[in-house]
Amino acid sequence: MKNILITGGAGFIGSNLAIKLLTRGYNVTILDNLSEQIHGKDPKTTSPLYNNIKNSGAAFVKGSVTDRKTLEQVIEHQDCIVHLAAETGTGQSMYEIERYCQTNIMGTALLADVLTNKKHNVEKVVVASSRAIYGEGKYFCKHCGDVYPSAREDKAMHEGDFECKCPVCSSDVELVATDENSLIHPTSVYGINKQNQEQMIMLLGNTLGISSTALRYQNVYGPTQSLSNPYTGILSVFSTQIRNEHPLNIFEDGNESRDFVFIDDVTDATILAIEKKQSTGEIFNIGTGISTSVNDVAKELIANYGINVPMKISGNYRLGDIRHNFADISKADKLLDYKPKISFAEGIKRFTSWVKTQDVTEDKYQSSIDEMKSKGLYK
Repeated sequence: MKNILITGGAGFIGSNLAIKLLTRGYNVTILDNLSEQIHGKDPKTTSPLYNNIKNSGAAFVKGSVTDRKTLEQVIEHQDCIVHLAAETGTGQSMYEIERYCQTNIMGTALLADVLTNKKHNVEKVVVASSRAIYGEGKYFCKHCGDVYPSAREDKAMHEGDFECKCPVCSSDVELVATDENSLIHPTSVYGINKQNQEQMIMLLGNTLGISSTALRYQNVYGPTQSLSNPYTGILSVFSTQIRNEHPLNIFEDGNESRDFVFIDDVTDATILAIEKKQSTGEIFNIGTGISTSVNDVAKELIANYGINVPMKISGNYRLGDIRHNFADISKADKLLDYKPKISFAEGIKRFTSWVKTQDVTEDKYQSSIDEMKSKGLYK
């Protein structure tokens, strides 16, 4: 396979993947609509992501995965598709439902339809899934064994009880790594979208004989990620607030945690999925297998920027957010030989070093909070 199409290829993961593929001798085509939310009003001047690939040697097509004619044109002569195009953000997905479903579900459906009904050379499709499909993920109850808690109740969180409970006996539970066989029960529209994307592409592989792989990315971060998009990426949000010397509003009690994985590890994993035959028909978690709390994220960022802003543990919360999640990555290790190389401390150092070279962007986070509050999703 020499010719690769990346949908959403001007995005954070896509642009970094494109550059790495080009260095490996692939011919890369990027399809992207250059969304203003991610790239700003004038991508040539406001988007490090777009400028990252503008003169990279990749062929660039401005367009949407929701346009049939565009898809039919860009899949010509392609051997492989990496399908990254999506609206992202769990919070925003809870009230911009039509837009999220139109791009994420219908865009993927249209891609599947074109691959089914138009002659092409595509041998491989890799689809970006997400840890969001697991909802609260996997826990252990000393009475009931492995359990999968439901979405947390508004009433309990309002009273300051943020931890998950056993869905069977209501006892306290212990967080464990979420493996690929864990229950899929998303707690956000975005998570539902990702589940649907993954299922369509994997079904496509089985029915059309196209090698298909789904990668369930954890919380990806690193240089070039959008610093102006207030809807995704806690590291970007906090970085912008710190550089504007604004206090950090820490949701819940700050002990909520995620599996933060550096962009280079994610692009390496994606290339392994493209190149290794063992990936055919398989689904993989892509993370670090390590859980890091929001409090620790905030402290690391403050230390690296050297700007001592207040950390306010507010008790605020968003409906649809999960409490904890970290990945069991043993399957990716076994079949793909995927081993994350960048520790969180090193990744934060690289990320903040890059951020310091960028202009300080306007802090738009409060406007995103106001939107959620007006919809009754922020408490």
